[in-house]
Order: sequence, then structure tokens, then C-alpha cells
Amino acid sequence: MITEEDLAQQFTVIIKHTHPRVWELLRHCYVKVINSKSYLTTASIKTCIRHTRYIGIYCPKRLINALEVEKNLLREVAEYIGLVEVVCLNANNLVRDPLSNIKEAYPQFWLDLLWVVTQEQ
Repeated sequence: MITEEDLAQQFTVIIKHTHPRVWELLRHCYVKVINSKSYLTTASIKTCIRHTRYIGIYCPKRLINALEVEKNLLREVAEYIGLVEVVCLNANNLVRDPLSNIKEAYPQFWLDLLWVVTQEQ
């Protein structure tokens, strides 16, 4: 079975080898495959889409606009490996949010985000 880590690695490898200019932006970010469950209700028929997966790109504030410009390309690669969407998230906001419990709940993830935020370009 293909894990989320494998999918994230495949995504980054494809970007690295086929789009080096975008890779220069993406290499300063933390790429993670996120599972979600979506529920659609249509005319009293409930349909559950199981394990919808998408790419979460946690990037520093200085790179978020540049990645948003390349979002269509990132979406194409994500769809190629079977993912639904690409979401760019501001890592600076997540690390500095006083109400966030990421540091306590997911300490390794918090350290990864902190590393992304403090990197030099």
C-alpha cells in the first residue's frame, strides 16, 4: 500500500525532475499528504467520499505568493499521482499562532514547520 509519505515523496521528485524552477521554491517548504473525509448531501442522498487526499504545502510567508502563481502546475502533478487538490499554507502563521496546539500534539511536525520558517532563502 502506498503511504502518505510515499505520495509526498513522489510529488516532490516529479517536481524536482520536471520543473526545476518550481522546485527551487518548493525545496524551502514542507510537503505533506493530508487525508480528509468529505461528505456530500444531494437531494436526500448522502454520499461519502472516503479518504480524499490532497497535498499540503507548508511554506514561509515570503514564498506563498510565488507558489500560488504555480498552483495550476502543482495541481496537475498532484492529479497525476492520484491526489485531489493542492493547498498552500502559511507556516509562519501556524508556528506563531498562540491558540495552536501543534507544538504539544505533534512536536516533530512543529519542529519541521519551525525549520521551514527560519530558513534563509
